Amino acid sequence: MSETTPQPLATAQAEVADLLSDLIRIDTTNTGSTATSAGERKAAEWVAGKLDEVGIDSVIHESEPGRASLVARIEGTNRDRPALLVHGHLDVVPADPAEWSVHPFSGEQRDGYVWGRGAVDMKDMDAMTLALVRDWARTGVKPDRDIVLAFVADEEAGGKHGAHYMVDHHADLFEGCTEAISEVGGFSITVRDDLRLYLVQTAEKGLAWMKLTAQGRPGHGSFVHDDNAVTRLAQAVSRIGSSRLPTVVTPPMKQFLAEVGDAYGIEIDPDDPDDALARLGSISRMIGAALRNTANPTMLDAGYKTNVIPGTASATIDGRFLYGQEAEFEAQLDELIGEGVTREWITYDQAVETTFDGPSVDLMVQALQAEDPGARAVPFTMSGGTDAKSFETLGMRCFGFSPLKLPADLDFAALFHGIDERISIDSMQFGIRVLDRFLRGA
Repeated sequence: MSETTPQPLATAQAEVADLLSDLIRIDTTNTGSTATSAGERKAAEWVAGKLDEVGIDSVIHESEPGRASLVARIEGTNRDRPALLVHGHLDVVPADPAEWSVHPFSGEQRDGYVWGRGAVDMKDMDAMTLALVRDWARTGVKPDRDIVLAFVADEEAGGKHGAHYMVDHHADLFEGCTEAISEVGGFSITVRDDLRLYLVQTAEKGLAWMKLTAQGRPGHGSFVHDDNAVTRLAQAVSRIGSSRLPTVVTPPMKQFLAEVGDAYGIEIDPDDPDDALARLGSISRMIGAALRNTANPTMLDAGYKTNVIPGTASATIDGRFLYGQEAEFEAQLDELIGEGVTREWITYDQAVETTFDGPSVDLMVQALQAEDPGARAVPFTMSGGTDAKSFETLGMRCFGFSPLKLPADLDFAALFHGIDERISIDSMQFGIRVLDRFLRGA
């Protein structure tokens, strides 16, 4: 581990907000289709330019025209140590300007925040990483081991054209990487003025997006009709949407609940933790979803005319399963779907889990506490998914560690894919300082 005292990082902290604003202004909306998605090549070239300005070489690869991902390697001083990957995605989900207080691709800086689509998911981490390594290059700082940077496409649609493609076709770029850090982890929950829990992601749920299809007898809308595909599908969708699957406490969430109970001085029933989790505020929605498998209807498609009963009807379901729960999830799902409706996977990807221990975890804890004496790092399972699903297949231990000391009253969970997405500039500057301490010696 490097014993070098961290630099003030004045330049990195000064430029991070502008880097984020510029990146948000590149509309990288991922619709799920290459034909209608935009901006990933432009964003990758912008990142390449920012790295090139300070002498860091990078390569860009496309899975399809426009679906671009960038990789760079910063050499460390200890060539005997394995490398560490810092990965982030450049794409964002769609945003409707009519719903926002500012234009979602304006990158406006206001009230101490940078506003825009991607501000928390996850162009903030992209900007923090860029600001830090640019500062290192200017000041001659070298990390202890190689740091590989990956800025990838298509995470918001499962990573087929981004991380999965890079792992399948350009795995050599990640040679030697045994650990990785990325989004949705390292953020704070304020317990009281002198205590904040920093949630480090050590696990994430598996991804099971599916299409349900019901068959029926087509006919005239005015007839009495007892074999209606729309009705059959609606019943299945209603059962799925109104269900709450059983609580399952996985190892990282068992440790998380114990830490929450200790921090708040309360007893938490592991079989019914929801009331206790309410103390965490809005983030409890994210945490609660990590205590069970989930399935939520998201889209419906049926019919072509008001007075015609269609022969088929379909729906899409966003399914997520806990680590080790694949078979149980499918059984739960099939019971809810019932007879006369078939399912097929649209996107299916693994759940990922590692343990909250080892030298890198110790360094995360130390880096957080050095910048916030009230910090207590705790592991948790993230209810969504990240590109860790791809990089784990190369043998990496994957963590969500994008450190942010958040304002106590910020509804952080609501900002993911939400309206008026924004991130505090102070939070990003804190994150740069923590990442600097961590990455120098990790």
